[in-house]
Amino acid sequence: MTRQKRNLSAGFSYHITTRCNNREFNLARRECREVFLYAIKKGLDKYGFKLYALCIMSNHVHYLIEPATPEDLPKIMHFLNWYTAMCFNRCNPERSRRDAQSHRTLLGGEIL
Repeated sequence: MTRQKRNLSAGFSYHITTRCNNREFNLARRECREVFLYAIKKGLDKYGFKLYALCIMSNHVHYLIEPATPEDLPKIMHFLNWYTAMCFNRCNPERSRRDAQSHRTLLGGEIL
């Protein structure tokens, strides 16, 4: 069964969570957090979204993002997940894989 299409609207912020593969605690190290910050900087340069909040936990990450256009949100998340997974896999090919398919989106107005 396919996932339902997300109803994304212009001018809204979205709370997004991304977790590590197998719910492992791969983000406790400072180097891993720095990879996220670097990936976010590259994503900001590429897509021009607004990042209102970021919380890096030991096995997942929370973002509060307002994309420039609603259609950009899946592209932003794909880029962030792909880029961080690529960096982690190069550093530690066995333990630092990210699950690029495991993010949830909630409409910003529903969580504020």
